[in-house]
Order: sequence, then C-alpha cells, then structure tokens
Amino acid sequence: MPSSPLLPPDARLGRLYFAAQAIAGAAWWIGVATSDTVRELTLGRLDPVLVAAFDIPLFVIVSVLVAVGVRTAVWVVVPWAALVTAGMALYATVTGLAGWGVLLMIAATAGSAAAGLLVWLGRLPTEWILFGPFAFRLAPRSSTAAHIIRTTAQIVVFWGLFLAVIPAIIAVLEHRWNLHLPLPAAVRWGGLVLLVAASALGIWAANAMSTRGEGTPLPSATARRLVRAGPYLFVRNPMALAGIAQGVAVGLMASSWLVVVYALCGSLVWNWIIRPLEEADLAERFGAPYLAYVHAVRCWMPQLRPFRAEVNIR
Repeated sequence: MPSSPLLPPDARLGRLYFAAQAIAGAAWWIGVATSDTVRELTLGRLDPVLVAAFDIPLFVIVSVLVAVGVRTAVWVVVPWAALVTAGMALYATVTGLAGWGVLLMIAATAGSAAAGLLVWLGRLPTEWILFGPFAFRLAPRSSTAAHIIRTTAQIVVFWGLFLAVIPAIIAVLEHRWNLHLPLPAAVRWGGLVLLVAASALGIWAANAMSTRGEGTPLPSATARRLVRAGPYLFVRNPMALAGIAQGVAVGLMASSWLVVVYALCGSLVWNWIIRPLEEADLAERFGAPYLAYVHAVRCWMPQLRPFRAEVNIR
C-alpha cells in the first residue's frame, strides 16, 4: 500500500486496516467458493453468487480503494458493512443460520468505522462520547447522604443494564445463532464467586467516591475531591476493574462465551477511549497531587501496600 509522509500516522494506520480488510474479505470469498462448511457457517442458505455480486465490489474492492488513498470510498464501505451486519443479524435471528457470518460482520463494521474515522479525520474523535451521562460535570454540592442516594441509583440502573439486560440479549442471540458452547458447572460456580467479589469491590469503591469524593462514579456527577481512600489506595480504577470482572462473571455464570467477549471488549473501550479522557480531566482539576497518585498506584493491577499521600506527595 503506498503511503505518504504528509499523512498523519493514524490516517496511514486506517488505510493499512482497509488493505488488510480487503485481503481478508477476498480470502473469505475464496473460502465460501471452495468450502461448504465455510459457506454454511457464514452464509447459511443465502445465495452466495447474489451476495458476492454486491459484497465483492462494495466491500472488498472499495476497501482497496480506501487503502490506496480514495478517502471518499469510506462513505461506501462503512455504511455497506453496517447494512450487511443488520441484514445478517436479522437473517440469523429468523433462521438460526449464519451466526458466524454475523460475528464476522460485526467485527468488520466496528473495524471499518474506526479505521474510517482515522482515514477521514486522522484520529479517533473520542471526545464525541462526552455527552449526556458521560459528559464531565462536577457533582452538585450536597450532603453525603444525597451523594450515596445518587450513587445507589446509578448502580441499580447501570448494573441492571450492562450486567443483566444486555448480557441476557447476547446470551439469547448466542443460542439462537447456534454459537453456544456450554461451560462446565465448575466454571459457572466460579463465575458466581467472581461476581460476588467484584460486586463487593464495586460497592466499596462507590462508597469511597460518595463519602470521600463528594460525588458519584458517573462522569455527569463526578467527585469534587480527589479520592485516595478505600480500594483507591490499592488500585487506581477499582470501579472499572469491578465492572469488567462482573461482566466476565455474568458470562461464566450464563455459560456464554459471547458475554465474556462483550465484557472484555468493554475493557478495551474503557482503557483506550474513556480512561484517557477521564485522566486528562483529573489531571487538569487536581494537578500535581493526582499526577503523584498516578505515579504511585497502578491502573489495573492492585498492589499490596496502600498508597500514602504524605509519603508520595510533597
């Protein structure tokens, strides 16, 4: 793939992705043409000739065009990938066929959208997520009891949505799309133990945020004070760590590998997109004390010795 030194590195990375996607798409179509197993798992009973007549030019060839520098082709391949994903998901849900094809297209759509932003803008505009409940706003001044009530409401809503409703939908689709791989009973019981431990960590962190930080875990009512108490003495992001572990635990309990993947993908989104924005906001508001805390306490891996502000901050 030709590249220009005038292109920002992220744009070149986006074009490289589309080159790889074109190769992968061509390889998949070769697999469809030569293997009954590949065709049945990814297309079900759809007519491969009819699908190829649209998909090869609009996905494979257009990905090549983006890779060689035709930026406007992004506006073809990304919507096409999203349209195919929606259609395949509907087909798999109605018929129970082509589940693996749906998963491949979900991955292709997510990758195409991210790479398309890199090509078009030269970066990922992560600040776009800062709206509504995800916009950074200080919690209103109020009593500790009020902060605890708000935090409790957040826990009920967000845990209910991300740990119950969405995993339930994923698990149902996993069965309907014939993607289910049963897990041993011991693994499911291990998931229950992990869920209890992770939930305890999340509640401990939420309590510290409410009582010591004068705020809530949600960015729209973020803590007014830097929290260096409770589990924050041992790990920098206990709420995120707890949430990811809870998601994995729910997947294990439900014997759903797709729910586990959902939780792990959430960890990547949080680490690469949300965390940099959150840490930039904290550094701007709290300055040197926060930077010293970051230097002393790891993000993901808990440490045995608690953080001591009087030792680490001058």
